Amino acid sequence: MKQLVGGTLGGSAEALRTNFVSEKSSAEYAALYRRDGLSGGHVILLGPGNEQAARAALSAYPGGLQVGGGVNADNADGWLAAGASHVIVTSWVFQAGRVDFERLAELERRVGRERLVLDLSCRRRGDDYWVVTDRWQTFTDVAITRPTLERLAQSCAEFLVHAVDVEGLCRGVDAELVEKLALWSPIPSTYAGGANSLADLQLVTDLGQGRVDLTIGSALDIFGGSGVRYEDAVAFNRRISALR
Repeated sequence: MKQLVGGTLGGSAEALRTNFVSEKSSAEYAALYRRDGLSGGHVILLGPGNEQAARAALSAYPGGLQVGGGVNADNADGWLAAGASHVIVTSWVFQAGRVDFERLAELERRVGRERLVLDLSCRRRGDDYWVVTDRWQTFTDVAITRPTLERLAQSCAEFLVHAVDVEGLCRGVDAELVEKLALWSPIPSTYAGGANSLADLQLVTDLGQGRVDLTIGSALDIFGGSGVRYEDAVAFNRRISALR
């Protein structure tokens, strides 16, 4: 299991920046989340040779984790059968910089809207946030707007949105992006990128108005970070869940 700096993901091996490499297996982390009742975590295959580790995690926490990375219409059913609660899809539904609605409809028919998550990870260009694909290096022609989110929400259960420019840097969340997701998305969204403290957990909770969840990674002590203790994050999650 690795924690990467998102903006370097598609570059050369020399340019790729890795925050942390764990000695624990994916299954051990999955078992930890299962023990603490943390559902909805993401198992992302960042390249070839990771399928065995992904399947081990899903087996350790069946129904508790989402899986993404190379998911398409041919293999989505297999990942659900392996124990994923949802499949996360991005590049496969974007062709020539645009959403391929025929492919999206095919995925929806195969797995069901309720088990499909669209990855709309984005980078800022000018005043807008634009969806990026191909390991977050290629800008599409799709901006994060209210009409875009409303249209795509008809075909999926949730959005996963990495703020790529701040992903893995632990310099704070992109509050503007969180606010836009809360205002514009008619379905739940999970934001990822930059979180470095429990204050960021509270910030996303407040700005997200109960409609945006936060993925926190590099700042956690179990991932080599120093900003957030895992036990404190679990306790925070339980407090918020009890209020909803």
